[in-house]
Amino acid sequence: MTVYRHRGLTEQAADAAVDNACRMLRLPTIRAQYPAMTEAAEREQLTYRGFLAELLMAECDDRDRRRSERRIKAAGFPRQKALKDFDFDANSNIEPAIVHSLASCDWVRKGLPLCLIGDSGTGKSHLLISLGTEAAMAGFRVRYVLAAKLVNELIEAADDKQLTKTIARYGRVDLLCIDELGYMELDRRGAELLFQVLTEREEKNSVATASNESFSKAHMFRRTCASQRRNFTGSGGASDAA
Repeated sequence: MTVYRHRGLTEQAADAAVDNACRMLRLPTIRAQYPAMTEAAEREQLTYRGFLAELLMAECDDRDRRRSERRIKAAGFPRQKALKDFDFDANSNIEPAIVHSLASCDWVRKGLPLCLIGDSGTGKSHLLISLGTEAAMAGFRVRYVLAAKLVNELIEAADDKQLTKTIARYGRVDLLCIDELGYMELDRRGAELLFQVLTEREEKNSVATASNESFSKAHMFRRTCASQRRNFTGSGGASDAA
């Protein structure tokens, strides 16, 4: 293999060549940071290998950041919530160690469910969104949805003969976050459609739910889907965090 070296380039010509090459190779971070990183490399007397490594690592880090931002945006969170902003002192029933363990996303990796159960104002939605955000940052595909909105979407899909496609779409994400489960009573059809989504994901991909009712008392399923409810609540991976 022959390596061609362009000799005699002025610094201005070299900078222009780097800029053009970054455009062609789609390296926006190197293109943007190259001047400042060049000056830093000269001050710190980096070797050629060290300078090249710094440039490539900057590009890789920025690409990881942009991918995380895209996954967070695709999740559809209604607002930004971070674990560092959660007030653990406001709810003594929540163990910080357990929550920070959940932030490692090992349960998502294993396809386990998570249940956040508590009264209104206890921080369930905050935890659901922030843990979902952690999962998106860790590289998982995440989708957030209100329970009522999900049921309405499923009913419309069934009426339009698009139910299989819709259920499959919700089944493909690594983590499905369902908020406000239990705030409204579902009729038989809505409950059955919701459980089709849960069944599609069972033992394959994780579901995280936030509810103001324990599943043993969930009034929305009281009249329907008793057998499905027993199967779902019997899953050994469920955790109460709020």
